[in-house]
Amino acid sequence: MAELVANCPRCGTADITFDVLATFVVRVQYKWLHTFETFGICRRCHRSTVFVISQKEIKWKERSEAQRPEEYKGALNDFFKVDGFVNLADRAKINPPEHTPSNIAAVFAEGASSIAVQNWNAAGAMFRLAINLATQPILPKEQVAGLTRRKRRDLGPRVEWLMQNNLITKDLYDLSECIREDGNDGAHDGTLKREDAADLVDFTVALFERMFTEPERLRLAKERRDKRREPEDKNGQ
Repeated sequence: MAELVANCPRCGTADITFDVLATFVVRVQYKWLHTFETFGICRRCHRSTVFVISQKEIKWKERSEAQRPEEYKGALNDFFKVDGFVNLADRAKINPPEHTPSNIAAVFAEGASSIAVQNWNAAGAMFRLAINLATQPILPKEQVAGLTRRKRRDLGPRVEWLMQNNLITKDLYDLSECIREDGNDGAHDGTLKREDAADLVDFTVALFERMFTEPERLRLAKERRDKRREPEDKNGQ
C-alpha cells in the first residue's frame, strides 16, 4: 500500500502519514505531468481526506504503478507534491471573464471561493477589491473638474463618475447599484446576504467582460485578419 505524508486537514496533525487507498488521474500536462486525486486515511485520527497531488519527477511514468499510484510500496512524496485537498471551496466554478489580468483574476477567484462556502461578507470584500483594482488605472492622472478626492478614493462614487464620463459603459448603470450605494450595501457593517453577493458577481462579470474580454477578442480578431492578408499583399507588390 502506498503512503503519503501531509498535514491532516481533519485533525490538524502536521506531516502525518496517510494510507493511500485509491487514486484517480484528473489531468495530464506536457505528456508526463500527472495530477491525481488521492483518497487517504490519516494514521492519527483515522479519518479520510482526498488530496490533490501532482508529479514532480518525470521518472514516475516509467514505473509499473504509473497509472495506479496506490500500488506503490513506499511514500508517494518521492515522486509527487501535495497541491492541496478537495474541500468546499472546490465548488467555486465562477471563473473570471476571459483575458482578465492575472492579479485581478486572483482576487476574483478568492471571491468565488468565498461564495462557495457561503461567506457573503468575504465574497463582497473580494469582488469590490477586484473592481477597485480594475477601475483605478482608468482614472485620469491629471486634475479634472468634478473628480474629487472622494471619487478617486471611494469605489461607489468613482464608478458613478466613470460612467458619467463614458469611461465605463452606461448600460451597466442598473447593475452597478450594488456598489454605487456605498453605505447601504452592508460592505462596511458585515451584513451582506446571498443576494448582495450575487449582485456583486453579476456586475463584476459584466464589467470585466466589457473592460477586458471584448477589447482583447477584437484585438486578436484584427490580428488574425491582418495575418490572413499579409501573403496576399506581398503577392500584389
